[in-house]
Amino acid sequence: MKTVFFDIDSQLDFLYPAGALYVPNAERILPAIAHLNRFAAAHGIPVVSTTDAHAENDPEFSVWPPHCIAGTWGQHKAQATLVGGASQIIVEKQTVDVFLAPNLVRVVERLDADRYVVYGVVTEICVLYAVRGLLKTGKPVTVVTDAVAALNAQDSARALEEVRAGGGRLATVSEIGVT
Repeated sequence: MKTVFFDIDSQLDFLYPAGALYVPNAERILPAIAHLNRFAAAHGIPVVSTTDAHAENDPEFSVWPPHCIAGTWGQHKAQATLVGGASQIIVEKQTVDVFLAPNLVRVVERLDADRYVVYGVVTEICVLYAVRGLLKTGKPVTVVTDAVAALNAQDSARALEEVRAGGGRLATVSEIGVT
């Protein structure tokens, strides 16, 4: 069974208090994300890492404070999440929905996965959009609950319920067998 991991927006602006759009306590999931990405690289599992890459006057900034502006400190992925080499594919996006990135559908088709494992930030926004798109492939999707962080606990709970209702699965790092 071919698995593909999706590391959603593990960027400095989201993960650390100094970030422009810090997700409270997101730094706590960094070790889990790093572990998942290293496990994937060591076992030949492709990792699709999404990153926001906004322009300085991005339309998204009418909804959210400016964040992850291309080329800035905050736009970079956390060093611990980088595995390098052919096993990590970085997909830049300008909206909360990674499936609007022009090349993601082609990447997903080429990887031809049998299942997807998803983690990162923010559970109720970018992670949820990625899961929605991946569920449309008809392949199993698992969200790693101890490797996601949320802005709002109630919205996160609703998002995870939507994942389950849509046919997705919830699991911890240990339950997906990467410990």
